[in-house]
Amino acid sequence: MNLEKLKDLESEFLYEYPKNFEDERLFKLIKKFNPEKLEQLSKELFQKENFSQTKLICEGFVKVVYKSVVISFYDKMKLRDAFKEMSAYQKDMFSIALYDLLYEDKKEGYESIVEILSLYNLAKWTLISLVPYYMDRANEYFVKPTTVKNIISYLELENLKYKPKPTYEFYLEYKKALDEVKSKVNKSLKNENDNIYMTAFLRIAIQICEID
Repeated sequence: MNLEKLKDLESEFLYEYPKNFEDERLFKLIKKFNPEKLEQLSKELFQKENFSQTKLICEGFVKVVYKSVVISFYDKMKLRDAFKEMSAYQKDMFSIALYDLLYEDKKEGYESIVEILSLYNLAKWTLISLVPYYMDRANEYFVKPTTVKNIISYLELENLKYKPKPTYEFYLEYKKALDEVKSKVNKSLKNENDNIYMTAFLRIAIQICEID
């Protein structure tokens, strides 16, 4: 990691937004993203005991995706249609995979969801990282490809090689890198209860620096 560049991002961001995320412009951005409400919805839908009801879990997954502003309308429509096409067996497997991802064997769950959604050309970082983020905003990260690529490039994270197809191994390395970034920046730029602030800071600050 290029620590000097990280400190440049910090300086540029705080110069532009001295109140950081209390700035009205950024507050509106976070409010639009609405993580608190979708966290509540996700935790209601994906309680452990609900996983005995495959229909509830699959419909719940689509519902959370539909309510999120960070997923494209095109992907929302494709996801809805995919679940309509899935066999009962595939839905059962998806429900089991999501349970693993959230509560048991994360690697197995991640890879199984990628395999299932790949059948419908929907194995995308945004769709796979969304629900885990809402379920644990303090520890998990929402993965947006453009943001990921910009962070890797700008901070010169040489050990990270982005690929369009999601893998659990890459996610772990990306998470490790962002956790390290979080440990090194001004505490006003992070929220220990929600990692969206960290990725938002990096995304916005990189845009500022690139314009300059």
